[in-house]
Amino acid sequence: MMIDETVLLTLGFFAFCGGLIDAAVGGGGLVQIPALLHALPQHSITTVLGTNKLAVWAGTASSIFKFVHKIKFVWKLLIPTMLTAFIFAFIGAMATAHIPKQLMTYVIFCLLIMMAVYTFLKKDLGARSTYLKCGHKEILLGILFGGLIGFYDGVFGPGSGSFLLFLFVKVFGFDFLNASASAKVVNLGTFSAALLFFIPTGHILWAIGLTIAVCNIMGSLVGVFLALRYGSQFIRLFFLILLIFLIIRMGLSIF
Repeated sequence: MMIDETVLLTLGFFAFCGGLIDAAVGGGGLVQIPALLHALPQHSITTVLGTNKLAVWAGTASSIFKFVHKIKFVWKLLIPTMLTAFIFAFIGAMATAHIPKQLMTYVIFCLLIMMAVYTFLKKDLGARSTYLKCGHKEILLGILFGGLIGFYDGVFGPGSGSFLLFLFVKVFGFDFLNASASAKVVNLGTFSAALLFFIPTGHILWAIGLTIAVCNIMGSLVGVFLALRYGSQFIRLFFLILLIFLIIRMGLSIF
């Protein structure tokens, strides 16, 4: 497939921005997916999403590789959470035709507003870590929330990274920096599940996908640098801005 160089450069720019946002707080798809939809009107939404997943998988993997040298991950909690998210994301992808997406949109819209208000009012939320230990209770909660968010990501998608970040801050007591890094690990599981669906069904434009994957990786590395450089308060502000954009976007689609 031939694609205009200007279009490819534009997609690369948006992929870079998406990778940067994803690495810091998640939600890079808000930038990258609309750009792909606009540039590839002749392709199905499934192919656009598959091509996007390839890029974000690469960017997320690179950000984890960068974070792992700077942050101490709680693997005892993250591995079961990620595996559960992986399984349920695949189930969600298969069940997508049977889920009333309009109802889910309303529910998610309300949850996003609640998250934004709570984060705004709780000025000290995620400012420092209050995490104490990873016992059976924490692992079970990780499995539960990993399954719920994984299923949501497989069926619907937008905001899953934000929900994960909020989960690690509010439920497990992580600071925003560690929560952001940990959310990437779980998201890598859901993205991998999506690719297991998209690759065998031929819903990836490899030339475009690999090109924007490189740009997404570069953006992710910049995003990780900013997150490590400016810490939890920077991520909290970025997180609030992202939630506002998500709320506006969903609100426009609903009303």
